[in-house]
Amino acid sequence: MASRTPARPRSPHLFSGFLKLHYSWGPHMLVSILHRATGSGMATVGTVLLVWWLAAIASGAEAYATFLNVFTTDAGNLNVIGWVVFVGITYAFFTHALNGVRHLVMDAGAAFELKRNKMFSLIVIAGGFVLTAAFWLYLGMK
Repeated sequence: MASRTPARPRSPHLFSGFLKLHYSWGPHMLVSILHRATGSGMATVGTVLLVWWLAAIASGAEAYATFLNVFTTDAGNLNVIGWVVFVGITYAFFTHALNGVRHLVMDAGAAFELKRNKMFSLIVIAGGFVLTAAFWLYLGMK
């Protein structure tokens, strides 16, 4: 009788069947990607907007009016572009900050258990939406 070699474990990036993954996508993976995306987005979009705003202020009233016209209506409220950009940056800020707290807790050696990690990840995602909504509702009341 021939001896059978036990099956060797597969790496998680290998497929079986038609592109079937050996691991399931989870919220902890999503917030890991979101942390990088929100950090990069704030760094690039935020910096471009800040430099444009400062250059418009330094260039005079006409340049500043052009900057405002891109993001606001004639009444001074945000237009569609303004809402998308500024609410998006606000969401990126809060999500990135909450995820930073999550990483700080994990760096301290806590929340590595799968259930707790997934729960913490869901709190980061939901918390980003809740804090963004609260921030913009607060601004709307002023």
